[in-house]
Amino acid sequence: MVAELGMRIFGIRPGTGLVSTMRTLLLLLWFAARGSALYFHIGETEKKCFIEEIPDETMVIGNYRTQLYDKQREEYQPATPGLGMFVEVKDPEDKVILARQYGSEGRFTFTSHTPGEHQICLHSNSTKFSLFAGGMLRVHLDIQVGEHANDYAEIAAKDKLSELQLRVRQLVEQVEQIQKEQNYQRWREERFRQTSESTNQRVLWWSILQTLILVAIGVWQMRHLKSFFEAKKLV
Repeated sequence: MVAELGMRIFGIRPGTGLVSTMRTLLLLLWFAARGSALYFHIGETEKKCFIEEIPDETMVIGNYRTQLYDKQREEYQPATPGLGMFVEVKDPEDKVILARQYGSEGRFTFTSHTPGEHQICLHSNSTKFSLFAGGMLRVHLDIQVGEHANDYAEIAAKDKLSELQLRVRQLVEQVEQIQKEQNYQRWREERFRQTSESTNQRVLWWSILQTLILVAIGVWQMRHLKSFFEAKKLV
């Protein structure tokens, strides 16, 4: 089914272009895994950060909920409404594009304007609440990137789209997101090539400098030995 979808989107005929088909399938599978759900534990003053590689002009939605550890029951319970999370997002240039405090359960949204690694950090406002002081907090985090961040049920209801129209819109947005991912990979490749060329050039100049230093030391040693032998009247 995935192979047929990839062939329909990119116009690939079955039985032709095996390498191209495999690349398309790998790209589709990688694209389908752009959503990530996890949970982690943090202490009172602890801060957790995650790195997400995001193309430019891509919407990202994060949903989270917190649970507070109950020492008496020895299990995690839903956190009190007063306990909140502070979310901070930085772009690859270390500019803050989102810094906001939310409740114990919430949703944050931002749009990337620069391709590259974005840093998403979360920490609690536990210092304001002695109830949580010294305890542990479990945070469930679900990050959706690009087309996966869209709520198509809400879009269909708002724009009054039929099932076929909605499916076509999904495919169009998926193709647009794949193009963004391809552009991002090209940008990474170009940056890596520039870094490699710069490193090779530096290595070349360092080798030339080392050679000049060795030649200069050899000339100096020869002149020094010559003057020594002349002073001793051995030459």
